[in-house]
Amino acid sequence: MQISVSLQFLALTSLLMPLLLPAAIAYPVKRFNDSTNEHAVKNPEEIATMVDMSIRNHTERRNLGFFSCGTGNPIDDCWRCDRNWQRHRKQLANCGIGFGRNAIGGRDGKYYVVSDPSDDDPVNPKPGTLRHAVIQDAPLWIVFKRDMVITLKQELIMNSFKTIDGRGVNVHIAYGGCITIQYVTNVIIHGLNIHDCKPTGNAMVRSSPSHYGWRTMADGDGISIFGASHIWIDHNSLSKCADGLVDAVMGSTAITISNNFFTHHDEVMLLGHSDSYVRDKHMQVTIAYNHFGEGLIQRMPRCRHGYFHVVNNDYTHWEMYAIGGSADPTINSQGNRYLAPQNAFAKEVTKRVDTDQGVWKSWNWRSEGDLLLNGAFFTSSGAGSGASYARASSLSAKSSSLVGTITSGAGVLSCRRGSAC
Repeated sequence: MQISVSLQFLALTSLLMPLLLPAAIAYPVKRFNDSTNEHAVKNPEEIATMVDMSIRNHTERRNLGFFSCGTGNPIDDCWRCDRNWQRHRKQLANCGIGFGRNAIGGRDGKYYVVSDPSDDDPVNPKPGTLRHAVIQDAPLWIVFKRDMVITLKQELIMNSFKTIDGRGVNVHIAYGGCITIQYVTNVIIHGLNIHDCKPTGNAMVRSSPSHYGWRTMADGDGISIFGASHIWIDHNSLSKCADGLVDAVMGSTAITISNNFFTHHDEVMLLGHSDSYVRDKHMQVTIAYNHFGEGLIQRMPRCRHGYFHVVNNDYTHWEMYAIGGSADPTINSQGNRYLAPQNAFAKEVTKRVDTDQGVWKSWNWRSEGDLLLNGAFFTSSGAGSGASYARASSLSAKSSSLVGTITSGAGVLSCRRGSAC
């Protein structure tokens, strides 16, 4: 009887796991001279509607508790218990949560093994290099042959339907250009050390096998998401970049930033291009299970216009503030742990940037179930519009008392072949 019930349960969960793929849409690429990309974000509102529908369809699967091996982190419990994870790497693509949960990356493609850490020619990259892998048109699941430090001459321009999977080796992208996800869709970045990123540009860079173009100066972000959708940034360690560690702008949406370890940086995360760029009103970003650690100052994140679900993160350091915003973003803070610094003038979690109280008092910012320590306080605002918070809700928050356990593995994991990761 027990076997029969288990089989029925597995059948039920399989019925609840269809993946939602975005339509391929044409959109002009402004930073290249003459290129377009069929996967660009033309209608962020349409993508937001599809993501909302998908989240509703998958809520019951998460509530069933099928993906659990005891940590309480639903992403990790979905794959980390498998001792043969290296044989089943693509299972990761079925483990996403939040607004970016439908990012499948290179799940439906072949494996590509990076064996060469060099980046000698950004226009004609050598086979076996990371740049050669990410520009290909076909879906690819990109892994690494050995430990390596990759110093990029120019920013790494991603193509659609790619996963960069650093599990099992120690991979650093550092001391040069870093990752740009521009006008593409379905990208997963997992298990990388990304640090000391530098401004690059005023150079020719290839973005696909059939196109290269002139790049203006890049800011030196660790990961720059620009006009892109269905993006999942998971289990990376990021620090010490010239600009942001993760920035998402220019109509980007359907993004999850999870299980990352952020340290030693000033302006950590910018979500939304500018107060006047209204296309970001449809942006939806989930920030979950991350550890914001030592040496951080502000922007964890700094939001504009859109809908932001900040859930079950551990904030142990900030010097100015943790969460900021302007231009009427909706911020839904649930089940986080906020530990204020000793500085008596930096206890406030929130900051409304360059905006009078008469304006921001109507913005929907709420704290629900957060643990506020060492004098930390969250300044809520708005009338609590149910419709607004519904668009800023992407998963069920767990108790803030569990945040230490949930985020204990944040950042790059030490995964070894033949044992649970």
